[in-house]
Amino acid sequence: WALHLKNVTVSLSGQYECSFATYPYGTKAAKIQLTVKAEEEQHYVKEVWLNQTLEIPCLEDAASGSLSNYPLKWLVEGNGRKEELVTKEPSSPAVYRNSSTLDRQRVRLGLNNTLKIFPTKITDDGRVFSCHVLYHPERVQKSSTIVRVFGK
Repeated sequence: WALHLKNVTVSLSGQYECSFATYPYGTKAAKIQLTVKAEEEQHYVKEVWLNQTLEIPCLEDAASGSLSNYPLKWLVEGNGRKEELVTKEPSSPAVYRNSSTLDRQRVRLGLNNTLKIFPTKITDDGRVFSCHVLYHPERVQKSSTIVRVFGK
């Protein structure tokens, strides 16, 4: 037996019970607690010195090992343009995109799917780097980081 829910919203959170009569044993029942979480995007600001290494975590509150089980991608937005930097499928190497905005040699996917940029340039100031993790075709978790570059 299965309960199929469509157009799931936070209001459907709660305890669900399935019960049915069996002969000769009587009524059987099972309960499950359903928690529906609203999609949320985390926003951060990272400050870095010019020509230093910038490391941006994908999802700061996620266990690093759990991210390796799901497809993810890093994007950069600035000057009215949004570009894909790198994609990562489970059990596959990262695929780097030819980016006109960032030199391919400056961008690497580090441990725990952090985005590493070296060296930082003044043109990185104000850019928004976002990580998208696809937990399910209809469930994407995102984090966005605005970069502030300071000169010495």
